[in-house]
Amino acid sequence: MSHASVRVVVADEQRLLRESLCALLDTEPGIEIAGQTGRPAELFSLVARARPDLVVIDVQMVPADAREATAARLLHGVPRCRVLVLSLLEQPRLVQSLLDLGVHGYLHKSVGYATVADAVRAQHGTRSHQTVTLPLHRLPPRLAGSGPVTGSELSARELEVLTHAAAALSNRQIAARLGIAEGTVKRHLSNIFEKLDAVSRLDAVNKAASMRLIHPGDTRGAHGTHRLRVAT
Repeated sequence: MSHASVRVVVADEQRLLRESLCALLDTEPGIEIAGQTGRPAELFSLVARARPDLVVIDVQMVPADAREATAARLLHGVPRCRVLVLSLLEQPRLVQSLLDLGVHGYLHKSVGYATVADAVRAQHGTRSHQTVTLPLHRLPPRLAGSGPVTGSELSARELEVLTHAAAALSNRQIAARLGIAEGTVKRHLSNIFEKLDAVSRLDAVNKAASMRLIHPGDTRGAHGTHRLRVAT
């Protein structure tokens, strides 16, 4: 694997889901599985050995009174790493608490694999994309009352592509700017059109702008500013 890959540890007590997710993520360009565990007692020793960039964890595997402490130890311990929570738990207070601690995403297990892969890949390098996916009626109050809520989430990468498209960059220019293949840009645009029910780049940009997903004329969001996406 390339040194530019995101090194990932997956922690989930559901063995089938954990092993399947590891197998899928390990085939993705830019992602390397550094280890996996289904036992909380093994988590920190595994992280110490593997030194991952990101831990994808179902906090439900940890006792309720230790969930925030576990996330904090991963985020601020030695070694430090980023944390992406993937869980069936729908507890708004817990979600908000973990986000306040600095976890880099909270994904409900009802999301599709592509959303998980995009959230993992978004942790590459110094960029930070915080993503939350929960049923609308379970959103934390601070999230439910602020920011856009969309029926089909645009991934961090799709937002980058669309932001550059809004700046009138060609597919080739977007590919060069993001360091990806031109065909990958086309695939992202196709997904964007489907999610936004758009018929063209201009239509997609206008719809995304009306939902405050992007801000045409301002490409800072594609170069590292913090973004929060909430999906139902």
